[in-house]
Amino acid sequence: MREHVVENGGLSRRQMLMRSALAAGALSATGAVAACGSDEESGGSTKADSGGGVGQFPSTPKWRFVLVNHVTTNPFFVPTQYGAQDACAIFGCSYQWTGSKTAVSKEMVDAMNTAISGKADGIAVCDTDPKAFSGPINKALDAGIPTLTYNADGTLESKKDRLAYIGQDLFLSGQLMGQRITEIVDSGKVVIFIATPGQANIQPRADGAIEAIKKSGKDIQVKQVATGAELPEELRRIDSYYQGNKDVKGMFAVDAGSTQGVGQIIEKYKLQGKVQGGGYDLLDKTIEFVDQEILAFTIDQQPYLQGFLPIQQLYMYKLSGSLSGTADTNTGVKFLGKDDVQVYLKNKTRYQGSSDKQQYVQAQA
Repeated sequence: MREHVVENGGLSRRQMLMRSALAAGALSATGAVAACGSDEESGGSTKADSGGGVGQFPSTPKWRFVLVNHVTTNPFFVPTQYGAQDACAIFGCSYQWTGSKTAVSKEMVDAMNTAISGKADGIAVCDTDPKAFSGPINKALDAGIPTLTYNADGTLESKKDRLAYIGQDLFLSGQLMGQRITEIVDSGKVVIFIATPGQANIQPRADGAIEAIKKSGKDIQVKQVATGAELPEELRRIDSYYQGNKDVKGMFAVDAGSTQGVGQIIEKYKLQGKVQGGGYDLLDKTIEFVDQEILAFTIDQQPYLQGFLPIQQLYMYKLSGSLSGTADTNTGVKFLGKDDVQVYLKNKTRYQGSSDKQQYVQAQA
């Protein structure tokens, strides 16, 4: 999906509570909402036709929010963009998707500065580089622009802070993955693949996993290996690692592309049952690899919510004049094994990015 601004008609909806647990519940109950088209225009000051009756939001300006991302074309963020689209359709606002294709902090900072100078009504940024984003986040807040972080939440180096973080508890999720690794690997060489070492969206996972493995006391030699920000490069580097380390007992990853790559290499060299594998996220191939038990697990961190909730929170912040709207929201750690992925295989939806269709998915008994 390309960089774009999405416009939406204001649709009347029952008021949705913004707090994290209720927000997630309200999202699942919303069902199908009208998908928004995309063009290159901003929301301006057009009034959103949002009714104003009981259970409806009042008429507002058509606010324009900016989502700054570190890998704008990465397939992980397809459902994130669908989430932002659907939230905009509900709340009668628009969003712009911008940033960097290859995790270049300067490109992301430039995108933030453009959003600030363009007087965006709110900004959500993947804070993958605390040193780079502390200044721009504070600049946005000083300009009166509400600013959130999503997917990554680097520690800011000043007294001011983003209003909220929406995403996984990254270090904890890594610890949990490390514990799972020690349950399926008794001893030997284990590698943790990471697309972009040092970045605040995935490095804490690797750190947590390595810490948990070392604390287990098992005779496991764990090493971190970089793969790159784009899928072809990730696959090449994983293949290269395996060629030089055929005695490896476990290959795991902390990002979507590297996780898919681990599955591809285990499949390519027929390592199923010989080398354990696992990682993160809901790419179609990853889900298939878990179903085929090529990968032991993948971890769902709710990418759709990482697009829906920033828009929802920014909208509520503007609507309430800052009285409500922003709240740190942990989108969770959900391990998926063979039995768990069946519902993902049976249902192609916007929620995991495998379909662009609006649909109501009934919960499985």
